Amino acid sequence: MSYAVIKTGGKQYRVQQGDVLRVELLNAEEGASVKFDQVLLVGSGETITVGAPTVSGAIVTATVRKHGRADKVRIVKFRRRKHYKRQQGHRQHFTEVEITGINA
Repeated sequence: MSYAVIKTGGKQYRVQQGDVLRVELLNAEEGASVKFDQVLLVGSGETITVGAPTVSGAIVTATVRKHGRADKVRIVKFRRRKHYKRQQGHRQHFTEVEITGINA
């Protein structure tokens, strides 16, 4: 089974064909095909190809399944006995993709 390490949204992911993962928001419609060309490593069995910094000619293709927002993260700043309390929330946008192929 071949696998690859891709970089998208400032993060790195180890992917195989058929994997479903959530990445930072991509500018693509649901059902559209996207290509990740920043492939840092490709492995197949005992063979590993490491890029410097990327593997030339390697492309990972994926299909956009859906867009959404993650669970809310609560930020609370509190100082006891000082009448100080601040609350803030954040929901990060994401794109869920399914890996359809790894071309090295």
